[in-house]
Amino acid sequence: MSNQDSARVVRSIRGMPTSDGAGVRLTRVIGTPSLPELDPFLMLDEFGTDRAEDYIAGFPDHPHRGFETVTYMLDGRMRHKDNHGNEGLLTPGSVQWMTAGRGLVHSEMPEQESGRMRGFQLWVNLPARDKMTDPRYQEFAAERIPQLSPAQGVSVKVIAGTVDSVSGPIQQPATEPLYLDVSLSAGSAWTCPLPAGHNAFAYVFEGSAVLGEGEDARALELQQLAVLGGGSRLQMRAGAQGARLIVLAGRPLREPIARHGPFVMNTREEFMQAFVDYQEGRF
Repeated sequence: MSNQDSARVVRSIRGMPTSDGAGVRLTRVIGTPSLPELDPFLMLDEFGTDRAEDYIAGFPDHPHRGFETVTYMLDGRMRHKDNHGNEGLLTPGSVQWMTAGRGLVHSEMPEQESGRMRGFQLWVNLPARDKMTDPRYQEFAAERIPQLSPAQGVSVKVIAGTVDSVSGPIQQPATEPLYLDVSLSAGSAWTCPLPAGHNAFAYVFEGSAVLGEGEDARALELQQLAVLGGGSRLQMRAGAQGARLIVLAGRPLREPIARHGPFVMNTREEFMQAFVDYQEGRF
């Protein structure tokens, strides 16, 4: 394959510190002035702290409509409940892909009073035809996430999408997502397949890595996100301390977005209706 097949780093950004819920401290990487969105991805938050006061207040009851939230836990325990009677416990290595659809009210509260809490929350848009669908969940414990070693010193957890004929458990035909957790030992390398026509990014959350080939190769430091473009495969090589990164891709929806807080619709009238429906208890 030629370098024309290789994805390159179009731009790199750092997240910004913020807080959400009842004061949970986190780093927002997508959903900032630097990167408001990357269709179909609306937001990416990284949370990670050993300080209980940074997370203990959690995310009390709050509504969602018109999109999906994806929580990937690396460390810690988080209890989820919603107003439809659904409840679950997220533990290290588990993932919850929640399709809010026409609306629900839920809470995400730490089920620990000390120790490490670390993970990611991603928001993924829904197409207009699916925004008012019934809410549903895809929730999988760590042992349900397949893991493979496609190269020496490389370990890949496949949350969504397919690598070397190994498919992750998450299914979403609307955006056909790829979601990988990639660990590379010091100096190791791997070429990751990317779905054609998808928007893609990589985010380094441990160590450092070099992404791309030849003159297009770019170093990515800790807590940097790379917007990717231009190819069907991403070459990555770990730095001296190794690297761990998430790699995501999704089919863009190319639809108008009318967004305010926890409601993501296609028109202003639709998100105003979402406010009315929530206030009148129709979620």
